[in-house]
Amino acid sequence: MTKIPLDNDFAQVTPISLSQDNVANDGNTELLDGDALEGLSISHPHCQALVSLYGGQVLSFKPTGHKDVLWLSKKAYYQTGKAIRGGIPLCWPWFGANDKQTSAQSKQLKSVNHGFARQLPWQVDSIAADESGVTLVLILAGENQHPLWPNAYKLKQTLFFGKSFKQTLAMSNISSQDAQYSAALHSYFTVSNPSNVIINALTGLNYHDKLTARASIQQQSVSCIGEIDREYHSSEKVTIVDSKWQRKIDIVSSNCQQWVLWNPGVELANTMADIHPDGEQEYVCLEAANTRWQELRAGETVTISQEITVTKL
Repeated sequence: MTKIPLDNDFAQVTPISLSQDNVANDGNTELLDGDALEGLSISHPHCQALVSLYGGQVLSFKPTGHKDVLWLSKKAYYQTGKAIRGGIPLCWPWFGANDKQTSAQSKQLKSVNHGFARQLPWQVDSIAADESGVTLVLILAGENQHPLWPNAYKLKQTLFFGKSFKQTLAMSNISSQDAQYSAALHSYFTVSNPSNVIINALTGLNYHDKLTARASIQQQSVSCIGEIDREYHSSEKVTIVDSKWQRKIDIVSSNCQQWVLWNPGVELANTMADIHPDGEQEYVCLEAANTRWQELRAGETVTISQEITVTKL
């Protein structure tokens, strides 16, 4: 993609190359050349945004008058075969490790954490803009992508960038065999510091703590300071309140049964080469997810979505 795909009275969408240098430098991106990962820079009166076609991954969403809603590591990898650390990676067709992998298979196969959708090139289906925002439709399709998920499939991701951001993922099983999936919209929300964050909607919910392998009920306000890795059940709407930055981020999910709250904490983050120093102090991951296996029957399409809105307190 070398031409400008959209430039009209409402918005401009420009092709860019993605590398650690140009993305980390305050969005100072350059036109594509060589074998760099392809991306799109979106400019509209209501917002600025950045999308990687590799992984179909939103990297940045900055509504006019606000700081960026999403966090992106300054040390993120932009190369085939590696996931991009930050933004909203897509975990599909499984979340976490694939627990259907047998011990015999594990000697021959690597299930790849969080599936394969975030490490494949997506295609632009359409781009449109009007006074309300920019709508970008991306497609990923294939079959026999992995021995643990051989079904023919088509993913259609519809992204709307305006005063708010809406992400819809339609998952189609176009094979003759039923399948199961799990998934997450793995959002990295940028914050002043996890210690300044309150997420009251999680209070009172049942959760599973992946660090202790125990289930419990969130009796008090949740701490977002890592290391934390929990799956909270229910609640379609959550709000991240940042007391220092005096803003709130509302996230409304559809057809998702869990919210995954994750932050690696200092010790684990220091072992992760693609998180810049103290980067774990700059975000909270709150992911609209189906962490348990869901049915995706032959010929069926299932949709999950989230809408993100930021406002000043």
